[in-house]
Amino acid sequence: MPTDLDPRPVVLTGDRTTGPLHLGHYAGSLRNRVALQHSHRQYLLLADTQALTDNASDPSKVRRNVLEVALDYLSVGIDPAQTTICVQSGLPALAELTLLYLNFVTVARLERNPTIKDEIQARGFGRDIPAGFLCYPAAQAADITAFKASVVPVGEDQAPLIEQTNEIVRRLNRQIGRDVLPEARALIPSVGRLPGIDGRAKMSKSQGNAIPLSATPDAIRDAVRRMYTDPGHLRAADPGIVEGNVVFTYLDAFDDDHAAVEALKAHYRRGGPGDAVVKRRLKLLPLTWNHLSSLPSRIF
Repeated sequence: MPTDLDPRPVVLTGDRTTGPLHLGHYAGSLRNRVALQHSHRQYLLLADTQALTDNASDPSKVRRNVLEVALDYLSVGIDPAQTTICVQSGLPALAELTLLYLNFVTVARLERNPTIKDEIQARGFGRDIPAGFLCYPAAQAADITAFKASVVPVGEDQAPLIEQTNEIVRRLNRQIGRDVLPEARALIPSVGRLPGIDGRAKMSKSQGNAIPLSATPDAIRDAVRRMYTDPGHLRAADPGIVEGNVVFTYLDAFDDDHAAVEALKAHYRRGGPGDAVVKRRLKLLPLTWNHLSSLPSRIF
């Protein structure tokens, strides 16, 4: 929280420690975190407690991935001298605050949260939802407000969680009679969600359609080769569809030459370049991305 000694706004974000992070995490949040650490007071939470809500049968998985996620943070440029990295289970006050917040939110409201609904469907829970998993929005509200964070870098799919955090903040402030807690702003990049390489709506470790940050150059090239494009674009001369084409979504996210990408889109829509040509441009990017080429070999 801002102090007289350090008046910078506070950033709080983090990741469930269920496995190494992937390129979707980088595009959706990590890239913003690296930039913000120089102008804000930033805290990153290794959310091992929350990871147990749907991994209680395999706690060793959660335990070993605490270190994996921390290494991913360091590999993308998170500087421990600029950013405080916390382990959620080491902060028991967060669990206490979560329990308090659960008195200020209904089960119906938790079930209506679009992020939770999507995650429940993706995991096939049906009505057998772990109670801790359903209560994730209250737990995240506790994480954010415990640090009095005003900025939360997230992917587009996480925005409803920030909205629900602010609902809890407003209710508490009304209950107390003054603004004790600040509302938080979701910081969403222009490419707020990176689809999986198979064309599904979200890149996900559990779906097996992600590119890990630790992927080798050969693994990245293989993933690009298998990327979903336009199934109707059978010949290079055929007009192609850019919308929903995973390769172009990745070019939007990582190619700094936006004019060239827009020109390539126009050419693809008219017909001319084949999918192999478009994918070749994306395959070459890991060797030329200025914001990634300087990172340690853990990524490329």
